[in-house]
Amino acid sequence: RMLLPVVNRKVVKQTVMTSVYGVTFVGARQQIQNRLEEMAREGGPLHGVEEREIRRSASYLARLTLSSLGQLFQGATEIMNWLGACAKLTAQHGQPMCWVTPLGLPVIQPYRRQTQAMVRTLLQTVMLSEHSDALPVSVARQRSAFPPNYVHSLDSTHMLLTAVDCYEMGLSFAAVHDSYWTHASTVEVMNDSLRRQFVALHSQPLLQQLRDSLQLRYPMLDFPQIPDLGEFDLSRVMESPYFFN
Repeated sequence: RMLLPVVNRKVVKQTVMTSVYGVTFVGARQQIQNRLEEMAREGGPLHGVEEREIRRSASYLARLTLSSLGQLFQGATEIMNWLGACAKLTAQHGQPMCWVTPLGLPVIQPYRRQTQAMVRTLLQTVMLSEHSDALPVSVARQRSAFPPNYVHSLDSTHMLLTAVDCYEMGLSFAAVHDSYWTHASTVEVMNDSLRRQFVALHSQPLLQQLRDSLQLRYPMLDFPQIPDLGEFDLSRVMESPYFFN
C-alpha cells in the first residue's frame, strides 16, 4: 500500500534493462533500493520512512519485478536460458563460447579465471593480474555474458546490413549503437531499409543455425534443442511506426 503511489517506470527500469544481463535478486534489490532511497530524502514521497522498511520494500519489489519479467517475456526468457545453457556446456568442457555472426564475423568470449599476485615493495604494494589464453575459462562469466553478447552481435549485424543497403541506395548513413542517422530528406527511406533488413535477418533460423554450428564444432557434446518458436508474423514490423523511432 505504501508503494502504490511511488512505483513508476524509473523505479524498475534499471532492473528490467539489466535482466538480460543476468541480474541477480541481490543486484535487483540494490537497484530498486537506490531509487527508493532517493524518494526518502527530504521533500520526497517516502521522506520519513525507516531505512529497514525501505530495504524490505526493495526486496518485495525486486522479487515481484523479476517474477513478472518471467511471465511477460516467457519466450525471451526461454531463449536467454537456452543460450546460457549452451555457453555453460562448452565452458564446462574447457572451451570459451564462440560463434559466427550472419555476416561471417567470428566472435570468441575472452572471459577466463584470472589469477592475481600481490607484490610488496619498500614503496608500495602492487597487485599483478595475469591475462592469458592459457588460463581456464570462467564458466559463470561465459554463461552470463553469452545471451547479451549474442544479441548484441545480431544488433550489430542489423546495423551493418542497413548501412550497406543505404550505401547502395546512395544515402548518407551514420550510427552509434542503436541510434541511426541520415539526412531529414531521406529518413523515410532509411526507416524502410532498416525494417526490411531486420525482417530479412530474423527470418533466418538463427537459433537452429547456432545450435548446428556448436554441434559441429563440439560433436562430443549434446546441446539442448532450441526453444519452441512463437507465432509472431515478422512482416508486421514493416507496418510498425514505433518499431525503430
